[in-house]
Amino acid sequence: MRLTCVVLAIVLLNYALFGSMAGKEAITPAESIIAAVEESKWISLVDGAALKAWRQPTGDWINVGTALVSPDNPGKLTTKPGRGILVNGLNGKSPDILSRLEHKDIELHVEFMIPQGSNSGIYFQSRYEIQIFDSWGKQSPSSGDCAAIYQRWKDGRGYEGHPPKVNASRPPGEWQYFDVVFRAPRFDSKGEKVANARFIKVVHNGQTIHENIEVSGPTRASTFDDEKPAGPLMLQGDHGPVAYRNLRLRPIVIKE
Repeated sequence: MRLTCVVLAIVLLNYALFGSMAGKEAITPAESIIAAVEESKWISLVDGAALKAWRQPTGDWINVGTALVSPDNPGKLTTKPGRGILVNGLNGKSPDILSRLEHKDIELHVEFMIPQGSNSGIYFQSRYEIQIFDSWGKQSPSSGDCAAIYQRWKDGRGYEGHPPKVNASRPPGEWQYFDVVFRAPRFDSKGEKVANARFIKVVHNGQTIHENIEVSGPTRASTFDDEKPAGPLMLQGDHGPVAYRNLRLRPIVIKE
């Protein structure tokens, strides 16, 4: 019988949330934060069949078998037919796409690849962005660089951005990955927000670059200006060529 909520007793010093992913760093916050897992299985958003996991319209996004930097242009991608990789169109620019699934607290794993000078982002609940950018070789990354929690925006200025602790970026054209534990904002019975969204942990290419970072509201270029208990995942597609693969998430419940 399918259980909608499986209660787990977890001591995170001895348990790795992403231990089943060979070659990946374990997500191990300093204290036990996970109260329960709502689904025992990971949910793939690149299911190998067109773009069924994503809301219409999906613009020029395509599902392909291979994505590589173009030999004729280091700022472009070239593709080959097949399945398993999402690319934002042959020209590398398409409207953002939103998942059909709406999430609350989640664990997420995603692999991505961009060519030289490109830019994208992953928006949790379509509101809170982890930046994707060609930051290879940059000595002092900012809140606009790869793996940053992007800044908020008001009255023509940015604020509250969070640069990564270290620059773990690989060269353009190489596949990279994020492992993320995200805690959704909390609301009371009247619909009033009582706790901000929080990135419990973000790992970039095996290096922990954020821990327990609070986000007071939607970051710049979010799909929505409001906040809700749940929302769709969003992939930014209008800032430059990008490819995504092995994008999967698992709903969890994080203790208050």
